Amino acid sequence: MNKRIILPLLALLFCFFSSFSQSILWKVSGKKMKSPSYVFGTIHIQDERVFAFDSTVLNALNSCEAFAAEVLLDKINAQELRQFTMMSKDQLLSDLLSKEDFALLDSICKAKLGVSAIFMNRMKPFFIASAIQQADIPQDMENALDLFLLKYARDNNKLCFGLEDYMDQIKAIDAFKMKDQIEMLTLMLHDTSTMSQEFGEMLNAYLGFDLDKLSEMSQDTSLPKEFEKVLLVNRNVKMVKQFLRISGEHTLFCAVGAAHLAGDKGIISLLRKKGYTVEPVIFSWEPLK
Repeated sequence: MNKRIILPLLALLFCFFSSFSQSILWKVSGKKMKSPSYVFGTIHIQDERVFAFDSTVLNALNSCEAFAAEVLLDKINAQELRQFTMMSKDQLLSDLLSKEDFALLDSICKAKLGVSAIFMNRMKPFFIASAIQQADIPQDMENALDLFLLKYARDNNKLCFGLEDYMDQIKAIDAFKMKDQIEMLTLMLHDTSTMSQEFGEMLNAYLGFDLDKLSEMSQDTSLPKEFEKVLLVNRNVKMVKQFLRISGEHTLFCAVGAAHLAGDKGIISLLRKKGYTVEPVIFSWEPLK
């Protein structure tokens, strides 16, 4: 199946992995660091299975003075963010999609989101696709994993930092041209039957620390190269810079989407190229109660 239809959330989280030791928790040490800091690969879902890590993860967080995430999700202005999810006033999905595809979108939105597509007519296709996908993902927990970790850090009086402003992510999404967003949404509308299977395979790979499998599932994605550069490569450079700035002053537990970890231009490689020692920290998943 063409990976354009693997919707934004999963595509962004898992693209471009290469062969790495099997972990999503990494210890960073060396150079001028007096004590280790950590990088943890997250997934932005509320499925309880990704919360079942053993004490190793939170012990690492507890050992640090500070916590960082890609953005401070609890500081985002929802009203302002909503404005950025909208297309320009002269653009409507009902005009960009064929009559048949808009009718199909309407039926899917009613079934999965409980709202007619008419009420989402000015929303960028990227965000509609993401909303439809998330509707099929179990929402067992109150918050997604990255927000849970942020709240845990605040509850435990950690200094909290964002590696980037949320507008950086919006700009990255806007690099995904409208025609590509429309194509992605259209393909998804006509191939919803395999979405659960695709998500299940990716989740199993994440829980199994199978980065090679995640890489294999992502290799035939046809996201535009410009999108890849803006969304991953450029942001990785900025996040590493911020990670080193913060960890130079405080021991740091840093939670970022797993896609940012691996690959020659990923956070792990970038840190190693700068002379830091980056080692996998092994942990296990506990059985669900």
